[in-house]
Amino acid sequence: MAFPPIQFRRMRHVRGPNLWTWVPISEVWVDLGILEDHPSDTIPGYYERLVEWLPGLIEHRCSVGERGGFLQRLQRGTWAGHVMEHVSLELQTLAGIDDKFFGFGRAREMSERGVYKVVISTPDEVIGTTTLTAARDLVMAAMNGEPFDIQAVVDRLIVLVDDRCLGPSTACIVDAAKDRLIPNIRLTDGNLVQLGYGSRQRRIWTAESDRTSAIAEGISSDKDLTKSLLSSCGIPIPEGEVVESPAHAWSVAQEIGLPVVVKPLDANHGRGVSLNLRTQEEVEAAFHVALSKGTKVIVERFIEGEEHRLLVVGDRVVAASKGELATITGDGKSTVAELIESQINSDPRRGIEQDYPLDKIRLDRQPHAVLELQRQGLTAESVVEKDRVVIVQRNGNMNHDVTPWVHSEVAAMATLAARVVGLDIAGIDMVVRDITKPMHTQGGAIVEVNAGPGLLMHLKPATGEPRPVGKAIVEHLFGANDDGRIPVVGVTGSQQTSLMARLVGWLLHLSGKRTGVACREGLYMDQRLVDPKDSRGYDQGERLLINRALDAAVLETAARNIVDDGNPYDLCQVGVVTDLPTDDLSDHDMTTPEQMRTVIRTQVDVVLQSGVGVLNADDETIAGLAELCNGEVVFYGLLPDNAVIAQHIKGGKRAVFLRDQHVVLARGNQENPLFHLDLAPIAQLLRDGMTTSTLLGAVATGWSLDIPPLLIRAGLKNFGQKTHAVRPPHSTSTVA
Repeated sequence: MAFPPIQFRRMRHVRGPNLWTWVPISEVWVDLGILEDHPSDTIPGYYERLVEWLPGLIEHRCSVGERGGFLQRLQRGTWAGHVMEHVSLELQTLAGIDDKFFGFGRAREMSERGVYKVVISTPDEVIGTTTLTAARDLVMAAMNGEPFDIQAVVDRLIVLVDDRCLGPSTACIVDAAKDRLIPNIRLTDGNLVQLGYGSRQRRIWTAESDRTSAIAEGISSDKDLTKSLLSSCGIPIPEGEVVESPAHAWSVAQEIGLPVVVKPLDANHGRGVSLNLRTQEEVEAAFHVALSKGTKVIVERFIEGEEHRLLVVGDRVVAASKGELATITGDGKSTVAELIESQINSDPRRGIEQDYPLDKIRLDRQPHAVLELQRQGLTAESVVEKDRVVIVQRNGNMNHDVTPWVHSEVAAMATLAARVVGLDIAGIDMVVRDITKPMHTQGGAIVEVNAGPGLLMHLKPATGEPRPVGKAIVEHLFGANDDGRIPVVGVTGSQQTSLMARLVGWLLHLSGKRTGVACREGLYMDQRLVDPKDSRGYDQGERLLINRALDAAVLETAARNIVDDGNPYDLCQVGVVTDLPTDDLSDHDMTTPEQMRTVIRTQVDVVLQSGVGVLNADDETIAGLAELCNGEVVFYGLLPDNAVIAQHIKGGKRAVFLRDQHVVLARGNQENPLFHLDLAPIAQLLRDGMTTSTLLGAVATGWSLDIPPLLIRAGLKNFGQKTHAVRPPHSTSTVA
C-alpha cells in the first residue's frame, strides 16, 4: 500500500536556551495519520532504503546509548516522527553542520494520538525548516519504495548552510569561544559576532577584531606604504615601484632587473598577482591583469624561493603554511582545460565554496592563470604533448602546514612586521627557500602584510596538522581565564517578578555596576527607563547584553517567553525562581503542572557552575528544582523551621529567612540579622504592596551576587528614591 504523506500542523524556531536544550531548535508538529499504526518494523524494505541513502545513521546512538543504537530501534520498530528526527540530524551533518553543538533531537507524542513534536537543534530557522521538510520527504519515499535523490537534497542544504551560517574562519573562533563558555551573539546576517556580554564583550569580523586598527588595515591595503614602513624598520622587502601604464611597468622592470612580479597595489589573497615575469610581453600583459583586481599596479623584484603564509596573533606566530605550484602533465591527447579538470580540479580538497582548503582553477575567472599558460605558449584548448609538465598557477595554494619548522628568527620577523603595520591579527606573506633557516641567510623577503587573513588554510591544510587558530585568537582577546561575562540575573515566576528584577537592578547599581533591567514594566538602562513596553522578550533582553555600557543585567522571563523564544542569554550568574507561573500554554499543548515545571526548570538549567540558583523554599515544586542546579543553591523562605531550609543550612549552605521578624542571612550555624521588618523604609515597602517573600528573594539574590549585606540593607532603605547619594557602607559581615 502507498502511505499518505505525513502532515505538518505547525513549525516554529526557538533562538535561545529552551525547555528542550540550550541551543536553538526547530520544532514541528507532525500528524502521522494512519502511520501511527505502522511502526518501522512492519514496512518491507523501509530499513534497507534508509540505510542505503543515509549510511551515517550507524553513528546515531539514540536512547540505546551505543553506536548503531538508532538502527536497532529502527529494526525493532519505531514511529515515523522518531525517524524524521534522526534523518533531519543526519542531513544537517552531511550539509556541514557540526553535530558537536547541533546534534540534539527529540520526538515526543502529544495529547492527540498520532501527533508528535519533532525537535532538532539547528543554527538557523530556514535551515531547520528546509531540513525537516526534506526529512519528511525522504521518510515517505523510504516507506513507499519511491526513488529519492539524496545527493540533490544534500547539495541544496550545503548551499543553504554556506549562505546562512558563519564562514569557516569566523566559526572556528566562535567554536573556540564556546569551548571556554564565552557567550556569542551574531550581530548581523554576515560574520560580525560579539563574544562576551556588555562591557566585557569583544567583537570579531572573520579574522579581524575590535582591536584591529582601521589605520593599520588601511596601511596593509596600500602595499607601497607597507613596504616603506617595513623597510624603515630593517625588514627585508623586494624592491619595487608603483607604475602607471604597461610601458612604465616594463621600464621599471628593466631598472629593477628581471625577473619581476606584477601585482595590484591594493588587492589581497593573491588576486591578480603574476610571478617570475621575464619579457616585455609578459610584464605588459600582467599589468592589465593586476589593474583588473585593484586601483593601482606595482612592479617588484622577483624573490627566488617558495611562498609562505605566517599567521600572527598578538605577539606570536600561531600557524604557518607553504605554497606549491599547480601543474598538469600532458598525455598527448587532452587539452589544457581537460587536464586541469582531471588532474587538478578532481582533487576532493578543491571546491568553489569557502570551506574547501583549495580552490578550483577556473580559467575564465583567473586571468593570471591564463597569462601563465600564454607564457608557455599555451591556451585552454592546446593539446599538451606527453610527459610535458605545465605550470598553471604559481601562487594562491598555501595549504601545506609547516608550523613546526618555522625558524625563530623568521617568526620574530613576521611578528615585527605585524607590529610595524599595527595589526593585532595578520597574515604575513614571505618568500624564502627554506623556512627552517633565517631570512637574511637566503635572501628572503616579506612581500605582503594582510589584515583579516583567511584561516581555512590552517584549519584544513592539504598536508600536515590542523592548527587551533581559533583558540589562539580567543586567548588573544580574552587572555587565559576571562570568560567575557558580566553578572546576568534571570528571574522567573509570577510573584512580583518585575518588582524583584527592578530591586535587584537597584542593588547592583548601588554596588557600582552600570546595570540594565528588562522586565514587564519596561527596559531600563542604568536606572533610566528607555522603553516602557513589556520587555520580557528575547529581543529586549538581547538589547541589554549587546550594550557595551552595561556592567550587569537583570532579565525577567515569563514561562511563555521561554517556550516561544527561549532565554536571551546562554548562561546566567544567578537564576531566581519564585513560584510556578500561571501562564496559559495550552496553545503549546502544555496544560499540567508537570509540564510547567519542565518549562521553568530552564531557568535553573542555565545557571553557571560558578553561579547560584535562588529558589523559594516555601514552594515545594520550586524547592525541588535544586537538584537540577549546576551551581550553588540559596533558599529563601518565611520560616527557619521550613524543612527544606533546615536541611540546607544543616549542610553548611546558605539561606535567607525570617526569625522574630528579622531578615536573617544564614550560612550553616552562622546567622546574621540584617534588619527588622519594622524598620521604617522596609515597613513602607511592605505597605506599598511588596510581599515579604519578594523582599526575602531580593535579599537572597543580592547576597548571591556578593553584594555586601549592609549595602543590601542600605539599598532596600532607599529603593524607589530619586537619588544617587547612597554610598556603600564600609562595614563588613562575617556571614558574607
